[in-house]
This record gives sequence, C-alpha cells and structure tokens, in this order.
Amino acid sequence: MTTEPRSDPSAEEARKPEPSVDARVIDIAIRLGVLGLFAYFSLQLIAPFFLFLLWAVVLTVALYPVYAWLAEKLGGRKVLSAVLVTLVCLAIVIGPVAVLVVSLAETLQGWLHGLSAGALKLPPLPDRLAGLPLVGDKIAAAWSHAATGLADVITKVGPMLVPAGGRILSMLAALSGSVLFFIVSIILSGCLFVPGPSLAKGAKRFADRIIAPRGAEFVDLAGATIRNVSRGVIGVAVIQGLLTGILLIAFSVPLAGVLAFAALFLCIIQIGPALVIIPTIIWAWSSWEVMPALLFTVLMVPVMLVDNVLRPILMSRGLDVPMLVILIGVLGGTIAYGLIGLFLGPVVLAVFYELVIAWVKVGEETKDNAS
Repeated sequence: MTTEPRSDPSAEEARKPEPSVDARVIDIAIRLGVLGLFAYFSLQLIAPFFLFLLWAVVLTVALYPVYAWLAEKLGGRKVLSAVLVTLVCLAIVIGPVAVLVVSLAETLQGWLHGLSAGALKLPPLPDRLAGLPLVGDKIAAAWSHAATGLADVITKVGPMLVPAGGRILSMLAALSGSVLFFIVSIILSGCLFVPGPSLAKGAKRFADRIIAPRGAEFVDLAGATIRNVSRGVIGVAVIQGLLTGILLIAFSVPLAGVLAFAALFLCIIQIGPALVIIPTIIWAWSSWEVMPALLFTVLMVPVMLVDNVLRPILMSRGLDVPMLVILIGVLGGTIAYGLIGLFLGPVVLAVFYELVIAWVKVGEETKDNAS
C-alpha cells in the first residue's frame, strides 16, 4: 500500500499567484475609503464641541504646573487639586464680568435718574483749562454753551440713544455667551487634569507616527509654548488689568470697573492699556489738584509700561525658538483667528520653525556626508 507524499504548506503558498498591482491598489483604496468615512463622521460628531475641547486643552496645558504643585502640597489628592484650580478659574472669569455689569448698571441708573429729575448737568470747567493760552477762551465758551444747552442736546440726541441702547444690550448678550463658553471650557479643563499625563503620552505616540523621530519633541515644544504664552500674554494682561482697576478704584475714578475691563481686554489682544490710561491721566490733570494728579500719574505710568519688561522674559523662558517668532505668532494668530489664535498662532509657528530648522540641518548633513 503506497502513501501519497504529504504536501508542504509553505510550498503551496509560494506557488499561489501573487495579487496583481491593480488588486493591491483597489484593496488599499477600499481600506483608505472606509477609514476616511469613519474619520469624516467622527469629525462631524466632534465639530460642535471642537472649540470647547480646544480651549479645554489649552487651559489644561497652561494650568497643569499649578495643578501638579497643588496636588503635591495636598498630599497627592489629585481630584481635590483639580476641583480647586477649576473653582479659582471660574472665579477669575466670572468676577470681572460681575464687576462690569454692576458698574454699568449703577452708571445707567444714575444717568436715568438725572434725566428724569432734570439734574443732569455738566460740571464746572476747571480753571486750568479756562486759563490755557490761545484756546482757553474758546474752550470756556464751548463749555458754557454746552452746559446751558444740555437740555436741548438731550432732546435732539434722545431718539438716537434708543438704537444705541439696543446695540449695548446686544453686546452684553454676546458677552454673556462668551462667559458661558469659557465656563464650559474651564469645567472640561478641570476634567482633563487627572488623566493629563496619559493623554500626553498618547499625543506623543501619535506625533511620533506622523513626524518620527521628533514627534514627542514637538509635542513638548507645543506645551512649553502654550505655557509661556499664557504667562507672557494672559498673565501679564491680568496683572496690568488688576493693577489698573485697583488704582482706578483707589482714586475714585468714575466707571472704574468698565475702564479696568477695557484695559484687560486691550492687554489680551496685544494693544496695551495706554488707550485707557492716557485719557484717564489727562482727565485727572484737568479735574484734580496737582498733587493727586501727579501721584496718580506716577503710579499709572509704570502699570502702562510693565508689559514691555515682563512679557519678553516670561515668553522666551525655556524655549529655543526666537522671541520674534513667538510674537509674530501671537499677533498673527490673534488677527486671523481671534482669541484662540493667541495660543494656536505661536504654537503652529514655533513647530513650523523647528521643522524648517531640522530640514535644513538634515540637508547640510547629507551634503557633508556626500562630500
């Protein structure tokens, strides 16, 4: 009885015809199509929450050193530390808005009361302005005419105030929506503190798959840039806005809350508080005695200029990227994409700068090896 020779599986596999190039292309195209379809629907699901998540990531990266320090001081209680940092951030966001709304309400209430009682009058012209050479007499005449004809001016301007009031209400509604947006982002950020290290490791692995072998390095660069921009832009803006508000309240300047909020906003968008401080100083010199006006000026001028000293120090610390690249990213990102561009601009530009430098170095090393 004869037995048939047992066939070798590896030999059979070797004898199978290889798939043609067209079949492989079709297979890859189908796989990419299915993957792209899943990616598209996933992005559609994430799109309504994208800005919230983006801001939450920015806040988490910027505030993570504070969270880690607080967790260490609390004996490793990470959840408690995340809750405390979140509550402080909510107070920082809600507090100035509450002060602004109260200040606006008090101011509008005073104006309405003065209009209804007929007591809304211009204050007397300061003697310094009336005694100015060449223009003092003209200023005094215009001031007297405005004071005597204030009722007529109100009667003429009154119908124009109605649409202006509607615009003010629209601005307040938009401000309320922005505050709600930041509140949601801060709460989401508080939920990301505890899983932050594992999320960072995942981001580094993903970046290594795309820009190997320096993907993890670029993730670290993005995190450092966000933290430096937060300190150099937002931190300095908060310091300037807070000092401006304290001095305005201490010297009993009218509309102190509104002016402080305007100074904070101008600092964040990189214009600076000069548009608020300089007119306030001019008003102080025209309304107060010499010593209070001089003291107010001496205190306000350093507040107006402190960002020129602090911002370069805080934004360039720990980064090899030139300061000019970071500043261009901050300004260009803010102009192009608004407040979120304040962080995205320098991050994208810093990573692109490092990519260009790495590409140039690789080309020089290849040229040297070839020679």
